[in-house]
Amino acid sequence: MENREREIRKITLWGAAVNIILTVAKLAAGVFGRSAAMVADGVHSLSDLLTDAIVLIFTNISSKGNDRNHSFGHGKFETMATLIISIILIVVGAELMGNGIRSIINVANGAILPRPGYIALGAAIVSIILKEVLYRWTAKIGESTNSPAVTANAWHHRSDALSSVGSLIGIGGAIILGQKWTILDPIASCGISIAIIVVAVKMSIPPLNELLEASLPESIENEIITTASSVNGVNDIHNLKTRRNGISAIIDAHIVVDPHISITEAHDIATEVEEALRRKLGNETQISIHIEPDKNSK
Repeated sequence: MENREREIRKITLWGAAVNIILTVAKLAAGVFGRSAAMVADGVHSLSDLLTDAIVLIFTNISSKGNDRNHSFGHGKFETMATLIISIILIVVGAELMGNGIRSIINVANGAILPRPGYIALGAAIVSIILKEVLYRWTAKIGESTNSPAVTANAWHHRSDALSSVGSLIGIGGAIILGQKWTILDPIASCGISIAIIVVAVKMSIPPLNELLEASLPESIENEIITTASSVNGVNDIHNLKTRRNGISAIIDAHIVVDPHISITEAHDIATEVEEALRRKLGNETQISIHIEPDKNSK
């Protein structure tokens, strides 16, 4: 657990450092390069800093063990971090969409947008490269540590890369095609915002389900039943209840055993079931097994 927290902290701090540099560079390039898309891109990078802070704070809390007020641990703090990042992304996407639409309406009413400069184009290219590298690195750590918050943050980096791709298209088109095509800049911002919102909405569903105490997927529950039933001495398993608490699964189940065996033997069977399930789902799995006598046994 300590190594997991260290890996998460390391990648998040690297992400924060890159985001600080990109935020300053993009905002400067957007202002001096006369690009609304690049300014919006810079604001997006700024929002990345907020999500980096959320990941650091909430994963630190979630790594704490059980205590008097949290008997199942603090895993849902990480789940909450994932949901908060998703909401931030939705807000960022909506803001970009609103700014883009306002600029398009202004152009339709006769306004002329300034032609973007090459400095904005260069900033977009640098951002795409850095954020895509950061996305891949962060996503790898998110997978290896089984951290939904880190994975969500990785997608925030990817959305920033997508934002810069849209900026590159809009800025490049406006530069190459001339003043009449500067509307490509806000159009690109709208396209960026749609991609960000779609990713954010998809990202928000798993943590929302977890916070609402949704059961584990049916495929995993079937694996639990198969694993428990394979233990010698288990005649049946029923009343299975599952949910997730951060990186750990919580399992409650009733196992049916021979009524003629001793309490010690029944306890040993239950212990073996728990060990088998932890081997299958991870050592952090929290399991509660209730033992019942097989009424059909003679």
